[in-house]
Amino acid sequence: MTSIAVPTTLSTGCPVIGPEHPEYDAARAAWQLTADLRPAAVVTARTVADVQAAVRLAAERGWRVAPCTTGHLATALPDLAGTLLLRTDLGDVIDVDPRARRARVPAGAVWEDVIDAVAPHGLTAAHGSSPDVGVVGYLLGGGLSFYARRHGLAANHVVAFEVVCADGEVRHADAHEHADLYWALRGGGGSFGVVTAVVVELLPYAEVFGGAAFWPIAAAADVLPVWAAWTRSAPDTVTTSARLLRLPPIPAVPEPLRGVPVLAIDGVAVDEADGRELLRELRAAAEPMIDGWGAMPAAAALRIHGDPEEPVPAVSGHALLGELDDQAIATLLAFAGHGADTSLLFAELRQLGGALASAPGEAGARGRLEGRFALFAVGMPMAPGTDAAIEREIARLRSALAPWDTGRTYLNFAEQGGSAKRGFDPSSYRRLGELRAAWDPHERFVSSHRIAADA
Repeated sequence: MTSIAVPTTLSTGCPVIGPEHPEYDAARAAWQLTADLRPAAVVTARTVADVQAAVRLAAERGWRVAPCTTGHLATALPDLAGTLLLRTDLGDVIDVDPRARRARVPAGAVWEDVIDAVAPHGLTAAHGSSPDVGVVGYLLGGGLSFYARRHGLAANHVVAFEVVCADGEVRHADAHEHADLYWALRGGGGSFGVVTAVVVELLPYAEVFGGAAFWPIAAAADVLPVWAAWTRSAPDTVTTSARLLRLPPIPAVPEPLRGVPVLAIDGVAVDEADGRELLRELRAAAEPMIDGWGAMPAAAALRIHGDPEEPVPAVSGHALLGELDDQAIATLLAFAGHGADTSLLFAELRQLGGALASAPGEAGARGRLEGRFALFAVGMPMAPGTDAAIEREIARLRSALAPWDTGRTYLNFAEQGGSAKRGFDPSSYRRLGELRAAWDPHERFVSSHRIAADA
């Protein structure tokens, strides 16, 4: 913890909360409850001027700046001693242009704010699987949605950024103005400035075919191989995930799933016929205990995955995997299927491929995702010391699946910090390092995964 005296306000009058302040613990808290952030001070910016003043204050004090909205990826942040934690809460008013199919989203808005604003126009967005994930952080990391196999990463649909740079100045970055910064911000992470607003392209869907179906875990050995075989030639109109899921017996969980291990397959089809064909194959393998797939408003897709909407503690692990053969599926089932002795809340495979397999010519730093699946394994530490046991179990799972590992990482799923190098191909990472040296040569900004200046 820095010993430099903490001022009480910014030049704009915005409060600065230091370690001695009675609201310090509340101000530093992240959505991810296992994160214990201890910054030199915390500022919750309500305006762009607040962000500028905070960045300039940090420069004067020799502090770094860690931008944050919700803190879903907070466990990946490094030690924040000598760092200003800058919470961006610039409002939730979304300016929608339905004719152009675009929306301007301020930093601080979450995906539910966006979908609520665009749905009345018969539109949706390439949103995340959680309604309460911050829009800006999601986009800076790439953005993997249930529309991704049709439309690619969400970062490819960002038209422009408004960003406060290391000198405290506001810049507009798009394909014509500061195009290098525009490239870096689309999937390159938070190492280049504090984004205060984004303009995103919207998707032309008022309704979709989607939902979630659940089978008893004993049926996973029959159903999961059928799903895996379907993914090998699946149309890009459908994006799905499969989870070996063990929800706790608590009131927040629907009664049939409380403490009952299941296989869940969920997703979205923008072509109903393609979605129904998948369900036909899955139902032929085994009858689901709950079948929630059907035609629905596109806005309902925001909650298909059932992610928790309140802060929770979690320990997770991730890998990008290639094509999975029968041995790979058997390995996953041995760790988290029927009869497995596991403490994992779930082990998940998110389907990749389709438009995710190749970057469009105008893509940003992270224009595609390698492999066929994103593995995401999560445990919830409910007692002191259990987090280490969960980490060991996830490490064993990743080791067992190592033969199918692509060697790359999707950084939005990587809740362990460190270098961002595994998140990019070598040439992109080198370019990001050069741009970091140009835009933030002193590495003033702290992100969940570091890009070294002049990498």
